[in-house]
Order: sequence, then C-alpha cells, then structure tokens
Amino acid sequence: MEEKLERVTLWLKKKYGNEPIPEYKVNEGTVDTLYDLAECDEAREKNLSLLVGDMKQMAAEYEAKAKYLESILGESLHLSPSSLSSEAVSDLNILVDSAMTLDTKDTSLTSFFVAINDVTLELYTTESKNKEMEQELIQMKKKLIKALLMEKRLDEDIKKAEEILELEKYREESHSWKLKFIASKSEELKVNIKAAEEQLTATGLDQSLTHESLFTLSQGVARMKEEMVPVKKELEAYCDLAPNPTLAQVKIEEVKRELEALEAEFSECIEGLTLEMA
Repeated sequence: MEEKLERVTLWLKKKYGNEPIPEYKVNEGTVDTLYDLAECDEAREKNLSLLVGDMKQMAAEYEAKAKYLESILGESLHLSPSSLSSEAVSDLNILVDSAMTLDTKDTSLTSFFVAINDVTLELYTTESKNKEMEQELIQMKKKLIKALLMEKRLDEDIKKAEEILELEKYREESHSWKLKFIASKSEELKVNIKAAEEQLTATGLDQSLTHESLFTLSQGVARMKEEMVPVKKELEAYCDLAPNPTLAQVKIEEVKRELEALEAEFSECIEGLTLEMA
C-alpha cells in the first residue's frame, strides 16, 4: 500500500502542479482507486504521446513527398505554386478538400472512384434502412391506432356494463323493497283479518263465515266446477252418436243424472253460502 500511495502522491503533484492537493481520506480503498486512475491517466498520456509522434512522422513524410513532387514538377514542367493561376490553385484546393472529405489515401482517379463507390453504397444502404424503418414506423402507427381504438371500445363497453349493472342493482333493490313491502302488508292484513274475525266471533258470528271458511268453501266450489267439465264433454260426445239410439239414450240419461247431481250439489253449496251470508 505504501508503494501505491507514493505513486499516487507523485501523480497528484504532477496533475495539480503548484496548486494544493485536495484532502482525501487515506485508506486502502481510496488509494487503490486513485492508483487505478493514475495508471489509466499515464497510459492515456503515453498513447497520446505515441499518436503525436506518429502524426509528426506522417507530417514529415508528407512534407518530404510534397517537396519531392514539387521538385519534379519544377524540373520537368517548370511549375511551382507561385506560377499557378488562381483558378488552378482553387481547383487544387477543391481536389484536396474532396480527398479529405472522401478520406482517400491520395488524389488519384482510382482512389476517388473507390471512395465514391463506397459512399454511394453506404448511401444506398442507409436509404434502404430508412425505408425499412419507415415501413416499421407505419406498421407501428397502424398497430397503435388499432390499440387506441380497441382501448376506446373497451372503455365504452366497460361504461355500458357499469350502467347496466347500476340499473340492474337499482331494479334488484326496487324489487327487494317491493317484496318486503308486500310481505309487510300481507302480515299486516293477516293480523287485521284475524283481529276482525276475533271481533266478529265475539259478537256471535258463525265460524263458517270467517275468511278461512269462505276460502275453503270457494275452493270446494271451484273443484266441483272442474269436475263438471269432463262430464259435460262426455255428454256432448254422446249427443253426437247416431247408431243404437236405445243404448245412446241410456248413456245420455246416466250422464244427465250425474250432471244433475253435481249441479244439485253445487246449487246446495251456493244456497248454503247465500243463507250464511244473509
């Protein structure tokens, strides 16, 4: 740790120079972190130094090559930068700018063609990707619109369902209230009827005229009416018979007697009910 701390201290002094070094907590974790930063910083400075050296070397090589080409042009064609017209200088500048823009290794026609082909291919690839992205964007927009419409329909359905549930809830509450009201009134009527019957009984009224007795009697009358229906139908069937008049007459008489007996019983019930009511 002492060796790392010494190296960190030297690195901080180098970085801050004459300025005071900020205080920091000296522990193993802090020293390790600063040591790693010092190594990274020194490695970066070393790489930058190497890069600067390479750039200087390349610049020297280009300068030497430029002087060589300049001497060739001067000796063979008697051309120099000072002897060129402004138009020629402008063309040369355009040529240099184009070479730098296209990142060609030189200004030869072949290098320009290769660079232009590469740029064209890259442009075509980019346009193809843009078209694919546009299609994907269109599909995504369609899906989004579809999802939004579906969400809207779902919201509407949920709202309708809530309204229906609210209405059903109101109907159920109303129906429940009505049933409770009817049950309450029914119990109240039963109590009132029982009280009235007890009061009438106390005054000497016949028990046969109570509500229960009258209800039982009305049920008996209704049952007799139902029993008379098939007898009447049987009588009508015998009335339509043509052959064997004697036998038919006997059957008709039997049915008539049965019907008369039922009618007599029914009449007695009615008369008894009338007398009791009087």
